[in-house]
Amino acid sequence: MKLPENAHRPLKEGEKYQPLLDPKSNPLEVTPYSVTVGLIMTVLFSAAAAYLGLKVGQVFEAAIPIAILAVGISGALGKKNALGQNVIIQSIGACSGVVVAGAIFTLPAIYILGVPVNFMQMFLSSLLGGVLGILFLIPFRKYFVGEMHGKYPFPEATATTQVLVSGEGGGKSARILAISGLIGGLYDFCVATFGTWAETISTAFTGIGHAIADKAKVVLKLNTGAAVLGLGYIIGLKYSFIICLGSLLVWLGIIPLINLLSGGPVIDLLGPGATHDLIAGMSADEIFRTYARSIGIGGIAMAGIVSIIKNAGVIKSAVGLAGKEFSKKGGPVEEPERTEKDLKMRTVVLGIAVALLAVFAFFAFGGVVNNVWQALIGMVIVAIIAFLFTTVAANAIAIVGSNPVSGMTIMTLIITALVLVAVGLKGDKGMAAALVIGGVVCTALSMAGGFITDLKIGYWTGTTPAKQEAWKFVGTIVAAATVCGVMLILNKTYGFTGENALVAPQANAMAAVIQPMMNGGSAPWLLYGLGAVIALLLTLFKVPALPFCLGMFIPIQLNLPLLVGGAIAWFVGSRSKDKELNTARSDKGTLIASGFIAGGALMGVVSAILKFANVDWFMKAWNTVAPGALASGAEKIAIVPYLLLVAFMLWAILKKDTTRKA
Repeated sequence: MKLPENAHRPLKEGEKYQPLLDPKSNPLEVTPYSVTVGLIMTVLFSAAAAYLGLKVGQVFEAAIPIAILAVGISGALGKKNALGQNVIIQSIGACSGVVVAGAIFTLPAIYILGVPVNFMQMFLSSLLGGVLGILFLIPFRKYFVGEMHGKYPFPEATATTQVLVSGEGGGKSARILAISGLIGGLYDFCVATFGTWAETISTAFTGIGHAIADKAKVVLKLNTGAAVLGLGYIIGLKYSFIICLGSLLVWLGIIPLINLLSGGPVIDLLGPGATHDLIAGMSADEIFRTYARSIGIGGIAMAGIVSIIKNAGVIKSAVGLAGKEFSKKGGPVEEPERTEKDLKMRTVVLGIAVALLAVFAFFAFGGVVNNVWQALIGMVIVAIIAFLFTTVAANAIAIVGSNPVSGMTIMTLIITALVLVAVGLKGDKGMAAALVIGGVVCTALSMAGGFITDLKIGYWTGTTPAKQEAWKFVGTIVAAATVCGVMLILNKTYGFTGENALVAPQANAMAAVIQPMMNGGSAPWLLYGLGAVIALLLTLFKVPALPFCLGMFIPIQLNLPLLVGGAIAWFVGSRSKDKELNTARSDKGTLIASGFIAGGALMGVVSAILKFANVDWFMKAWNTVAPGALASGAEKIAIVPYLLLVAFMLWAILKKDTTRKA
């Protein structure tokens, strides 16, 4: 079993995509088995992701490991035709990762700032955000998964679908996926867990490169992971190139320029606390995190607004459909095929209204703000920002497979803080309110980005969207309760401040943003504005603004490998004059890249657990034999295995005896 030939390319005029499960059939999807296993996965992965994310500072993506486990369990139980059920298991279980990201990015910051918070406040913040993320995304499902079919690469959905489909069908595709998953998983495991070689290669590891990085703040970095290489292959050369252009603008232009011009009026425009001596003493990475990354945030925000304007027709169509349902005008509506059935638009609109009323009640009577007026303001902030950035989150996942939710949440916190201060809410109460509001928005955007992946998987395989949508709410409830329970326990056991406290890096960053804002501080508006201007210029010249701005926001070491993977995809897909041969090679490469991503994701979970257990015997042994050798030579060593990994990928794709039936 494998996906149809037109699964990853734009459809020709009059052509229709036919999923694996026939739209006219009634396959097993929502069953006691799939729901039970899905909810068990939700609890296990919510607890594990929250625990490891806060304790170790490493957040892993749960969707692919859950898909692997779903295939393994159904196989062990001897279940036949389990594809539909496995998709439901994956969709319910994937609530864990997205709710965890929304919660641990913001809510621990309340503890860090020393403001009291209870379980119900955290639970409602995560739950209501997750519910809004689902509801806001549903009207856009057909646009992203259907109308944009073949135009967006959907890297994470591609890898997860390959796992589910290959596991169901077995045969050569399953073997290729398993072998590449084993190689990619072991490769990333050696790097991430034991530091066998450097995870990142930098131009600063040479003497000249170090001097340039130190004086001019010019440095390039490349992550050596197999999963990131596979991601680049699936994204393709076009988007990888645009993303890298954004990165190169920041790292070769803006960061050195900030260093060069960090005097006089430029200092004042960079934001509070900036001084010439401070910037001169910073590394390129520190300048990126402190200042240059804000340009990406501004660009992403403006790209989101542009996206809303461009999608006005889609929004109008969805609103028109809702209007017809409520007014019962426009005649009878033709019943869609099973694979095109969403929850009724009437249900979605009513659900949004109820959820927003619940948000208002939560803010007004749940101890979040001081009065009804401030609660109404908070609800409006949540509604506008969550809705506006829903398409941004979905676009980012569809193009890059990475959701810039932290950047959008920082922007939300800044806007929220400004508004709350303007309506008289300051101090500890104001900080707590801003973070709870930010938590709702953060979870909504995280859910929207994650859920579009599930819906694309369902589109490719042929499951019923309405069933995925309905049961996603149940998974969200379970995930929110689990995550917040784990957070409370961890706070009582370890705490978020003081010696031996939990790492919680994202929450610490959010706390650092919100505290000065609530105490009369400012924000780097020049940098946000510069990013917005760049996004507008890109749109004017018909360059996709979102991937470019994502490149400015995401660290360069995660972007340059995408270009390597994209170049491999272009090479193997265009090397021959035989189009069928190129297609076969591209398809096989997609399987191998998916294996790299799946193996890396699965071993990322294992690696995080072992890191928490302080398993570092390799590094200790190496340093006993050759003290300091690993630290000084790790980047040089890393070049060899990385080139071997690239060579393996090319060799495996171009093998003559297996090319035509990949």
